[in-house]
Amino acid sequence: MQPSAKVHLYDFHVRSNEAVGRDVFRMVMESPELAGKLAPGQFMNIAVPGDASHIVRIPLSFAGTDVDDGTIELVYAVVGEGTRRLSKMGAGSGSTVVGPCGNGWRIGPGGRALAVAGGVGAPPVIAAARALVESGRDVDVILGAQTRDRLWGEKDARGLGASDVVVTTDDGSYGLRGFTTQAMEDLLAQRDYGLVVTCGPSVMMAGVARLAQDAHVACQASLERMMTCGFGACSTCNVAMRAGGYKSCCMDGPVFDAQEVAW
Repeated sequence: MQPSAKVHLYDFHVRSNEAVGRDVFRMVMESPELAGKLAPGQFMNIAVPGDASHIVRIPLSFAGTDVDDGTIELVYAVVGEGTRRLSKMGAGSGSTVVGPCGNGWRIGPGGRALAVAGGVGAPPVIAAARALVESGRDVDVILGAQTRDRLWGEKDARGLGASDVVVTTDDGSYGLRGFTTQAMEDLLAQRDYGLVVTCGPSVMMAGVARLAQDAHVACQASLERMMTCGFGACSTCNVAMRAGGYKSCCMDGPVFDAQEVAW
């Protein structure tokens, strides 16, 4: 498996990097050439400065790009040492980023779409919803989080023109109390969809994929794995397939046909 010839190393500088929730940060990075090449659903591998012993880059999806401004919007959770150092990068600081990596959402004309996100799976789902709206499709969005202070994406979903935005929290601190799959069941009972896109915890995506299959709706899932190298060489991001064998999340994904994945 050979790396895509489109993948390159770019410099970037931080324009802003601020907390938007509990342990959730939003970074706007300046990297004009990369911003013009990223497609919704792809990811980047970021070198985070501050500890020379940490040689592995951090793979992150993105919520949006502004080609005219040369910027990329990232929303990420602080879950370890690497993302903690990333959250400390201030305006004007910089490093390098490898991208665009992987294969993104397959979006074309069709019927109404449903975008389902859990936790920090929201950024690539917001990117998908925006692309779907721009393609002329009606889109409903379901956003789930453990608590209100960990939720991100509602304002963005409404701002991009989503028809219906439903929010769930595990503890009921905001929106509906419960899970995204419960909200999805309700919407599937109300209207017909031509496509479901999803990203979030694996158990949530498995439930979304099952509901979509039962409703005979195509479903694409952006899988989250530790993509150590980003080039399909290290085999740390293998995804078990329903037909047998494995595929590489970083090279074959991160977006897969949800019905092909062995959840």
